[in-house]
Amino acid sequence: MGTTGRKITAIRAYVVEGGGGDYHDQDKDHWIVQQISTPMSIYPEYKETRTSFGINALKTIVVEAEADNGEVGFGISTGGYPAAWIIMNHLDRFILDQPVEQVEKMWDQMYRATMFYGRKGLVMNAISAIDLALWDLLGRLREEPVHAMIGGKVRKELEFYATGPRPDLAKEMGFIGGKMPLKYGPSDGEAGLKKNIAMAEDMRNRVGDDFWLMWDCWMSLDLPYSLKLMEASERAGFKWIEECFNPDDYWSYRDLKKRAGNNIMVTGGEHEATRYGFRLLLEYCDLDIIQPDVCWCGGLTELIKIGNLAESYGKLVIPHGSGVYSHHYVTTKVNSPFTEYIVMSPEADRIEPQFYPLIKDEPIPVNGKLQVSDQPGFGVELNKEAGLAEVLKGQPISFVSSTE
Repeated sequence: MGTTGRKITAIRAYVVEGGGGDYHDQDKDHWIVQQISTPMSIYPEYKETRTSFGINALKTIVVEAEADNGEVGFGISTGGYPAAWIIMNHLDRFILDQPVEQVEKMWDQMYRATMFYGRKGLVMNAISAIDLALWDLLGRLREEPVHAMIGGKVRKELEFYATGPRPDLAKEMGFIGGKMPLKYGPSDGEAGLKKNIAMAEDMRNRVGDDFWLMWDCWMSLDLPYSLKLMEASERAGFKWIEECFNPDDYWSYRDLKKRAGNNIMVTGGEHEATRYGFRLLLEYCDLDIIQPDVCWCGGLTELIKIGNLAESYGKLVIPHGSGVYSHHYVTTKVNSPFTEYIVMSPEADRIEPQFYPLIKDEPIPVNGKLQVSDQPGFGVELNKEAGLAEVLKGQPISFVSSTE
């Protein structure tokens, strides 16, 4: 079909009102909403739940970009109505009437124009969603999968580790490892630390010596606590300890990495954004693995830059679980030899899609492996029946359901 002369004629932003989509947007009985050590765990009223992070409040966004021949690409991120409003009332001017292949120019203009109020978080999520929609559209117009447009596959299939509270079940399902959410943080004192260590030792006994085990600390620790946890986890044969600190506390990352033994890695970056943030994690902190989320870090355009930087430092890039959007990147990179699957079932006992119900027939790992689709774009279709509410330009509180 080709892209010569094609321009973008429409951009649309939706908020997912029906639940699901973003992995945080789950019912109260889901493991991901239960007690997990977070930055808010210092407050007793939020120790036993993650609802302080806007579960079912800051919703999923979906962006569609349409070309002048009617072809449509879509991308997904987090940000709800604020992010959708930014897209429709600021960022749209850098997308409409632009040649579809000028993805780099559009990204750069969006970033520069929002620098004074953006750079990370909500604004970068919005830019990421647009960027993913543009890559999807470009692939559909060229009739090529995204992975072919960014270098082509270096491996036949992806291998996954699983994130969830039951690595023992993940092993039975064919994954190469299991990353557990840390349950107790510094506010739980030495007693909580001992409980974490007991959990680590118990899980090691369940899965045996050769199965990977890791901790997801979700920005919740301080340096003294992290040092104790890392030392005990190394004895239990853990592969790495992840995202221990406030993402802006590069000094603690640096000091933790300096104290790490030869048998455990220090990782992070899930809540970092752009090449500039990751340069600090690589150059200053010397992290062993960086873990950008392509839906949050700036989209595929920025992930490619982040990954190239990491490669120059000899580091691995293992993206935070973002489904098909990261799969197309990982399959093209030698320094991304495996990737993450977040176990979406409430009891972490079965394999479910990452973005359910937003993506029709979303591919999922089988026996811990997956072959990336060769269909155009990201190879998936949007489910328009998934409770999408369109945010209209100039009307920040007005929306219409796409199902009406």
